[in-house]
Amino acid sequence: MGRTILTEEELALGCARKERGAQGELYTRYASRLYALCLRYIENREQARDLMHDAMIKVMDNFRSFRYGGEGSVWAWMSRVTVNMAVDKLKESSRFRQIPFDDVSGAEIENALEPDAESVERIPDGVLDKMIADLPDVRRTVFNMYCIDGFSHKDIAKALGISESGSTSILAKARASLRKALTCYLNETGL
Repeated sequence: MGRTILTEEELALGCARKERGAQGELYTRYASRLYALCLRYIENREQARDLMHDAMIKVMDNFRSFRYGGEGSVWAWMSRVTVNMAVDKLKESSRFRQIPFDDVSGAEIENALEPDAESVERIPDGVLDKMIADLPDVRRTVFNMYCIDGFSHKDIAKALGISESGSTSILAKARASLRKALTCYLNETGL
């Protein structure tokens, strides 16, 4: 007989009751996505794996505080918990604190060339991921939080202990760095 697959709501209820089967399915269903999320914030694979496991434990321990809000809400909640843990881990790092926020001038941001969308679409998937991963920790974190994970500048500012305008500025610098990297890549490859 085949195994019954739980709906997301059943999975959430089972995890809130600390049912081993539901917890196992939660891990099976979301561990790889959570690991990929951790890798966006933490460059070291071993540290990302540790963060993923720590986040999974925190999620399972705190499922009673979760409120099901429809399909996709389990992943949304898990990813938010994980991003917050990743940010806390990054804030502990001296490398994170030492990155100067003003190492790109406003003029550089204004003058950064913007490749056209058609050119960007021709870039292989892994290349853009690598460009994002190569951003300094602060910029990568703000870029990921805002552009990929959907945090507001207010939430980013609170999480990182900076102002909202600081978050906006860091995002602009991250985008300028990415535009520059994309332009160099396109020029070098002739795409």
